Amino acid sequence: MNWNRIWAMVIRHGINTKHSWDRLTDMFYWPAMDLFIWGLTGIYLASLGTNTSHYLFIILSGLVFWVVIWRAQHEISINILQELWDRNLVNIFSTPLTVWEWMMSFIVFGLIKCVVSVGFSALLAFLFYKYNVFSFGLYLLPFIVSLLMTGWAGGFLVGAFLIRYGGKIQTIAWAGISLVAPFSALYYPVSILPLWAQKIALCIPSTYIFEGIREILFTGKFSMDKLVISFALNIVYLVLSIWFFVFMFKKSIKLGLGRLI
Repeated sequence: MNWNRIWAMVIRHGINTKHSWDRLTDMFYWPAMDLFIWGLTGIYLASLGTNTSHYLFIILSGLVFWVVIWRAQHEISINILQELWDRNLVNIFSTPLTVWEWMMSFIVFGLIKCVVSVGFSALLAFLFYKYNVFSFGLYLLPFIVSLLMTGWAGGFLVGAFLIRYGGKIQTIAWAGISLVAPFSALYYPVSILPLWAQKIALCIPSTYIFEGIREILFTGKFSMDKLVISFALNIVYLVLSIWFFVFMFKKSIKLGLGRLI
């Protein structure tokens, strides 16, 4: 794996982002709007009665940490689409670039943008609502790593279909990871879901992280078994999604990458 080629692709994605209002909007505008709207909603709910002060922090935690998953998935799928829109897929693979280096460039660039987006969201949450994401202490890093892995698994799964079927199914680039949001229990406990939905929720790695976040907010403690289960599921899903992406990529090469233009 050649890191010079990986970094070259990261620079390419960075140049695209710098000159794209759409992608800059994704990084700053929508996270800010979500924080303003849902943060104010949390303040309103907290004002309705006693013992409701946790409502605001539950909502803000869900918003800030969901950015991690969404950004990780979004960068993989959108950067694949960008190559399709630019009709550049054949060009980049006429170079020595390998599919593994291409995949790694998505992860590196997505990680950079994730740090920027989450940092921006955390800053706004602190300035407007006095919510400190660092209050989770040593749990913050494993929470973020686990959520990143969930996003990467979703991104490569979506990317596998994009690289096989092209831009005609590009809607899944935006809708993909959002399908797991209702089952991830961002703002509510898994117990309020219907029984069939609870069974699905228990198979989703991010569910255990958001449940753990609320556990810390309410009790100040965290059950380590939730983190272990989350990482175990993530490893399985990430390995399978990477294998599936490479499988679909090889199949697409046999059919001809030129057909995706």
